[in-house]
Amino acid sequence: MPAPYSGGCQCGQVRYDLTGEPLHLIACHCSECQNQSGSAFGMSMIVKTDDLKITGVTKSYTRTADSGNKNTGVFCPDCGVRIHNTPHYIDGVLTLKPGTLDDTSWLRPTAMLWTKSAQGWIPVPDGVKDIEGQP
Repeated sequence: MPAPYSGGCQCGQVRYDLTGEPLHLIACHCSECQNQSGSAFGMSMIVKTDDLKITGVTKSYTRTADSGNKNTGVFCPDCGVRIHNTPHYIDGVLTLKPGTLDDTSWLRPTAMLWTKSAQGWIPVPDGVKDIEGQP
């Protein structure tokens, strides 16, 4: 499905338009992504910072990883849905949370990261890279 894409939070207070094509789509099975998503894994769509236009009020939270890298999560202050992360160790990109897209029917990850931490009942689909740790 070609750009542009639109999406937003659960309550509709935060909306966005993505004007460029995603660079990557990954599913991460690390314990932080499991905790953040409240699920078995988290999904991240790597996009160029300049391609994402957000409307509405957002709030953010910055955490420092074990590596020392900082990562800021941007979310709706009303319903709490995370819109994207800003990895401060990579210039010019954001990691959009693709479950917030209006149409998610076309999503398919190209890689699964931290599969050594994955729940045992989640198989890696054919054609998807299986990466046991941090690439």
